[in-house]
Amino acid sequence: MSGSIPLADTETVFRTLSAATGLHLKRLPDGETGIRKTWIGFLRQVLADNPAIEVASDVPPFKHTQWDGKLLREIPRLRVKPGARLDPATIKTGYADMAIESWRLFDGLQQEGVIPVLTTHMLDEVTAIAQALPNDRIALQWDVCQEVTAWEGYFEPGPVDFRTETIAELIAIGDGVPATIELGYHLCYGSPADEHVIQPKDAGIMVEIVNAVSTGVRRPIQFFHLPVPKPRTDDAYFAPLARLKLRPETELYLGLVHRDDMAGNAARLAAARSHVRVDGVATECGMARGDPARFPELLAAHVKTAELASGQAVAFTQPPPFQDAGGRV
Repeated sequence: MSGSIPLADTETVFRTLSAATGLHLKRLPDGETGIRKTWIGFLRQVLADNPAIEVASDVPPFKHTQWDGKLLREIPRLRVKPGARLDPATIKTGYADMAIESWRLFDGLQQEGVIPVLTTHMLDEVTAIAQALPNDRIALQWDVCQEVTAWEGYFEPGPVDFRTETIAELIAIGDGVPATIELGYHLCYGSPADEHVIQPKDAGIMVEIVNAVSTGVRRPIQFFHLPVPKPRTDDAYFAPLARLKLRPETELYLGLVHRDDMAGNAARLAAARSHVRVDGVATECGMARGDPARFPELLAAHVKTAELASGQAVAFTQPPPFQDAGGRV
């Protein structure tokens, strides 16, 4: 939307536009209300009040006319007084004060949820899912990737404290899922080329995020999933996991399964278990970016590692046919 809005004040503008078209807005104007209603018209009085400015009474006013010749208004002409000097420090337009006040209103209404943001839209989608599907047969997982890589310094610093903002958002989207639906978080380092865009030093950053989210979310969290890079069988990577503060109902899944590396899968599992309880295993991230021809082997590695984790015997070398075991989507 462009600039000025014919409403009484900035808060009314924000509330009205957000209610009517919020999810379609990329940017929101403050409406140029009050003295800015006539654009820069108020500046004439700002200048006229300056002690170095006078009305040029000996010069005819400017005739502001419409395209068809209709006279809209006559505007007195101003000038600097003879011998005077116009000091910029004496000009007070108020633009900064008005912008700061508009931002204060914007920020407050956004935090209140009046002005929609992506979080609001996503939670509306969750509501639609919850209303359409049987809650006791589905689970919802939030994929936390860009936030983890940002924590690692992958992106340039922005104008806000992204760590505080990230945790607040992760808590909000967790609490936005009905408690009747199982909730999980998948922390990730990205896999656009079927490998991490960052190789983490250790699991420390993920532990920091998990603990903050686990502390802040009010509803139960069923699981967290944390990735483990293939080369990391060393104790240093897993040591921070000892600092995890998981709730009793929360399970920990580690993405330590890699194809054609059962010895490594076993070593990673053992190293992790020396610091934390491991409830399940998976790959580092999604498998869609990998070679489809390798999927059967990777699926077999899943099963073998899962059986190793549960203490069951591992006896087969080919993956079983995929079956719906009655689990959650």
